[in-house]
Amino acid sequence: MEWLYLVGAIILGECGTISFRLGLERPLWFAATVVSYACAWTLLSLALIAGLGIGIGYGTWAASSIALTAILGRVLFRDPLTPTMMLGSLLIMSGVLVISLNGSH
Repeated sequence: MEWLYLVGAIILGECGTISFRLGLERPLWFAATVVSYACAWTLLSLALIAGLGIGIGYGTWAASSIALTAILGRVLFRDPLTPTMMLGSLLIMSGVLVISLNGSH
């Protein structure tokens, strides 16, 4: 169950990030940013309460957000996405995977 909470937190966190970017042009989107982030943190908290370790939970959430934000920024806003940026995201996610495989819950 903790992984479902974590996936929900990742998705809602990403919604908050995209809403924040949209809010720069249309301030009404800032309301969606606040709601999305509040829900994301709530689901992340539920994942931790359900037994997911904070290193794994927050690390996975943060690493996923970095990669998804870079990809969605490119797709939705034509932000740059260089090979170096992709490599950096891959290294971060690899680090989280190594920590996860180390026997953490």
